[in-house]
Amino acid sequence: MGKGRHEHPVVATYSLVACDLENGEWGVGVQSKFLAVGSVVPWAEAGVGALATQALANVRYGPDGLALLRDGASADKVVARLTEADDGRDDRQLGVVDREGRGATFTGSACLDWAGGRTGPGYAAQGNILVSEETVAGLERGFQASSGRPLAERLLEGLAAAQLAGGDRRGQQAAALLVVRESGGYGRMTDVAVDLRVDDHPEPVAELRRLWEIHDVLFGRTPEEDWVAVDETLREEIRARLAARGYVDESLERAFDAWIGTENLEERAKGLDRVDPVVLAELRRD
Repeated sequence: MGKGRHEHPVVATYSLVACDLENGEWGVGVQSKFLAVGSVVPWAEAGVGALATQALANVRYGPDGLALLRDGASADKVVARLTEADDGRDDRQLGVVDREGRGATFTGSACLDWAGGRTGPGYAAQGNILVSEETVAGLERGFQASSGRPLAERLLEGLAAAQLAGGDRRGQQAAALLVVRESGGYGRMTDVAVDLRVDDHPEPVAELRRLWEIHDVLFGRTPEEDWVAVDETLREEIRARLAARGYVDESLERAFDAWIGTENLEERAKGLDRVDPVVLAELRRD
């Protein structure tokens, strides 16, 4: 069968589709021997669900699957509806998690060994052209073992465990992490809380984790009850540290705001009555 305009050979891929219902998050983590895999495989919509389309990927599964999820279809129903209508289903692989946290996975009969998937509460794990089934078992194991942590971290733990278990038979190239949450993005004006991509790298999962750690410093959330009250002693420390960095102003607030803006930490700052401990740690960094 020749490739149609909606088909992409996203070979040697493993992915984890998952949700955190308590925090209203859905997301996808993926690694592949395929350039810029994040541009094809992961799809998610806040309050609706998430899915991964791979192997000889039908990219229409993304928007069409989200539309079905939006209309209330279960993960199983979405898999059935998408694959039954697709003559190329034997070459496809698909993972879906719906708004209620139900997972479903599909592996076409023509996908290259090893290929298959597993599901459980809140996740669907799948892969093709893998070293063995242990790669998918690693996805599952990493996700389950990190229960209680933020969804982005759990997806990363799944990817790391999968790679440690053998990963793709053809090697590594690209990875991506997508997490959505209502008003969870920059300025609370978008639902895309995390959208990180490693397009071409010898160790894409490790590089993806490095990017996530930077992202978390800049855009993560510390509960405001854990913020530090700024007394006079701390104000003077902040003034001295800002001055050492070249931020000198008669108004400490203006100097602080200038530094915050330069360092892209504005998502973690609200004046100087109280300060996020992450911001304080960055200011104290040598």
